[in-house]
Amino acid sequence: MQLRLPTLAASLPLLLAGSVALAQTAAPTAPSAPAKSEPRSPDGKRYLSQPLVSSIYTADPSAHVFNGKIYVYPSHDIDAGIGDDDLGNQYAMRDYRVLSMDRIGGPVKVNGVALDVKDVPWASKQMWAPDAAYKNGTYFLYFPVRDKMLDKNGLGTFRIGVATSKSPTGPFKADPKPIAGSFSMDPAVFTDTTGASYMYFGGIWGGQLQRWKDGKFDANGSDTDLGKDDQPALSGKIAKLNPDMKSFAETPRDVQILDDAGKPVLGGDHEKRFFEASWVFKRGGTYYYTYSTGDTHFLNYATGDNPYGPFTYKGHILKPVQGWTSHHSIVEWNKKWWLFYADTQLSNKNHLRNVKVTELKFAADGSIPTIDPFVN
Repeated sequence: MQLRLPTLAASLPLLLAGSVALAQTAAPTAPSAPAKSEPRSPDGKRYLSQPLVSSIYTADPSAHVFNGKIYVYPSHDIDAGIGDDDLGNQYAMRDYRVLSMDRIGGPVKVNGVALDVKDVPWASKQMWAPDAAYKNGTYFLYFPVRDKMLDKNGLGTFRIGVATSKSPTGPFKADPKPIAGSFSMDPAVFTDTTGASYMYFGGIWGGQLQRWKDGKFDANGSDTDLGKDDQPALSGKIAKLNPDMKSFAETPRDVQILDDAGKPVLGGDHEKRFFEASWVFKRGGTYYYTYSTGDTHFLNYATGDNPYGPFTYKGHILKPVQGWTSHHSIVEWNKKWWLFYADTQLSNKNHLRNVKVTELKFAADGSIPTIDPFVN
């Protein structure tokens, strides 16, 4: 969720409505010929897909299929009038709104407020990328937010909270404390075919992962990464969840990404190494660990034979989008796989994004052909 590139000037207006709204997705495949009025990027490129909704800004989509219906749990971007910086202070989200649809390509509903930061007892600000899960009649919303213990920059420490509801769209009620042992951001919960659930999490720069390298928070630590390009890259984390889906069953451990030679990807390899936005899915007997490279703006994937890894780097899922961040999810629906992602088509501002979806395909060997977010 951090920023390096300069913000572009706004080119398309957006109605910032707080009420429930309906919007229409574009077809998940590109049309054979562009219409003269078809939206284009500032440099004239055609977009592969169109925003799911335009009544609010949305980003970091975590998509799930519950009872045959698609639910997307995104960040809710707002313009808080905060200047851009590498710690992501401009990403000042305050609540969550769930998107729902009966089918991909059909109408998308923006539901009411699922959870507001003011209703989380231990939180201060910045409700970043969430995720959700379901078990035994209860829906779980996992969210990163800063607590009220300030660091050297006057900012709270990111922890991961959990809230519950009997409805997939909320409202959700937050637990009074964050998940014990949790830290950093970008929680993503994967439930295996065995029934066991795991949380993947972590993100560097504003996500503070680099301050947890020794297992304890260093309030005076680096604001970027470790600066050791010849050493193994910082790793995202994994922890198995207890059956209550609200607590860790173990101490979080590293998710290691290896190269073809079986050696750890190095910190200096910014096109391969982990930055943020873990997402795991299983196809056949293969576990796919997917993530964002951050400052090089790719979505990558690596594969392994168990939820813990190690995972072997395979390649890019998505080329850089318009805007800075690439944070995504991948879900199977209607016998196809779908990539949910975001760009800045509607605003041309890196902190005001819009969620999109496109089909994700697999080659016969299980590899993923790289998707270009633009079409010729």
